[in-house]
Amino acid sequence: MSLTVTIRDAKQSDMEAINEIYNFYVPTSACTMDLEPVSLESRKLWFLDHGAEYPVIVAEREGEVYGWASLSKYRARPAYRPTVEDTIYIRDDMKRMGLGDALLDELIARAKWNGFRSIMSVINSEQVASLKLHRKKGFVEVGHLNQVGYKFDQWVDIKMLQLML
Repeated sequence: MSLTVTIRDAKQSDMEAINEIYNFYVPTSACTMDLEPVSLESRKLWFLDHGAEYPVIVAEREGEVYGWASLSKYRARPAYRPTVEDTIYIRDDMKRMGLGDALLDELIARAKWNGFRSIMSVINSEQVASLKLHRKKGFVEVGHLNQVGYKFDQWVDIKMLQLML
């Protein structure tokens, strides 16, 4: 099933919806390694660290945000500048409607437009849908990190995927 949405740049007024979508997963999923919900104040500061070069975008329909995505610096050191890391979160009741597809397509286009060389994706090895989405878009696995996280009383493996632009 597919849902028609508008993909647009996020605004300050979207921060509450973005945070609600993200915070839903903190106590329910190991797709995020946060153990405590992110405060709205922290989310607003996070948003200010982004901009045209490192966009935050939303999938919106009739004023309602159903998902969001961002590009961030892969690492802080300057030699890593050509590489970015993607993040995508979809509202739980809106999964499997093509929103991740649309958001990732836009992130890839923005990364190319901004002259980046590659996009990294850091994904819990059990997040099958996210891995499948990234592979469909041409990402390839470049690393598997064993037991680097611990959440819900179990060890979490991480897969590193990369798309060369």
